[in-house]
Amino acid sequence: MSLAIISLLALIVVIIVSCISTRNIGIMALGVALVIGHYLGGIKVDEILKGYPTSLFIMLAGTTFLFSIAQNNGTLEKVTKYVIKGVKGNVALLPILLFFIALVIGAAGPGPTVTAALLAPTVMLLAKEIEVNPLLLAIMAGNGGHAGGMSPIAIGGIITTGLTNKLGLGDISMLIWFNNVWIHFATSIVAYFVFGGHKLIRNQSNGESIVLANIKVEPFSKDQLLTLWGLAVYIIGVIGFNMDIGLGAFLIGGILILLKAADEDKAIKAMPWSAILMVTGVTVMITLMTKVGGIDLFAALIAKLATASTISLVTGFVSGLISAYASTTGVILATFVPMAPILLEKVGASTSELVPLISAIVSCGFVVDMSPLSTSGAIYLANAHASENKSVLFKKMLVWGLSMAAVGAIIAWVSFTLVRIP
Repeated sequence: MSLAIISLLALIVVIIVSCISTRNIGIMALGVALVIGHYLGGIKVDEILKGYPTSLFIMLAGTTFLFSIAQNNGTLEKVTKYVIKGVKGNVALLPILLFFIALVIGAAGPGPTVTAALLAPTVMLLAKEIEVNPLLLAIMAGNGGHAGGMSPIAIGGIITTGLTNKLGLGDISMLIWFNNVWIHFATSIVAYFVFGGHKLIRNQSNGESIVLANIKVEPFSKDQLLTLWGLAVYIIGVIGFNMDIGLGAFLIGGILILLKAADEDKAIKAMPWSAILMVTGVTVMITLMTKVGGIDLFAALIAKLATASTISLVTGFVSGLISAYASTTGVILATFVPMAPILLEKVGASTSELVPLISAIVSCGFVVDMSPLSTSGAIYLANAHASENKSVLFKKMLVWGLSMAAVGAIIAWVSFTLVRIP
């Protein structure tokens, strides 16, 4: 059996394990890379470790450290409540507002998981208080977080930028983010009408309006104001002055710690070390697989199901289906984005299709993540009100998540391949 086949089988096993267990596949991927690369392939360990994405690690660690500070001292939660209070009791606008609140929070750096953790308790309580379908509010807020999660300073955007830079595409981070926002906005409109959002316009009661308008929020503390200023300086520095995303985050975070705006130990402990290890570990394995021909073989298998005109449709569906059970950032982005040029080559498609294909992979990977088997979906399910039948809600969220593998792939294919958005 060739090394390429062995590496592909190993990848399939890693994906399956990530779908059926909570084990960190980054650890598994690093171990598998040693066995396949060194013990079976005779590749030196130093050569294998060259595949470790050091710059990606710095970016992920820096941004998550900075936003762990903002989460730890309550800044992000308080911002969220102030914005929700600003809806001034208009229940019909609440689902739409939640989408954009989550988008902004997710885009500012925390990403979908932290955004879900911040919003879910308030969102699911509001659903009970104003008697709105909890699935509607959960999906609108969850989709917003996933839409924001591909901004250039969010975890998903950082990972994808690192991968696309290796493909020689330059800085297309804003383009990929825009495409991801579009897919999530389109599917959120579907959710708004499917789950009764439009009915709120004529069914709104005064009691519901009062609940929203009277949400109590304490003023920002001194530490929280310092954090807000720090986040503003960071975002302006990255967007306007090309400040390094990772090192800049460490700089601002370090200053906030010196000013005692948050507890350093708690901020470090709150960082998603498991996710960072997962992404960087899988990247080492994928880099090795590329060297030994495993990724080329995987691309050939997917390409057999598609043509030059349908490659984004098929790949989007496959990535979405896997992502409903596995990690989008740890598995889908790290596996499918580097494979995109090979897929195009296998089906004889033009290189001009590379950005549409990557956009489909990214957006389809995220749009299914309100499945209760994905992290964001699980967080919203866990925060459902005690009176809610969680078994029924689980089934509805699962149906929604799996259906988005097909719906998201179709919308992405029409948008990016046929209509050529943007």
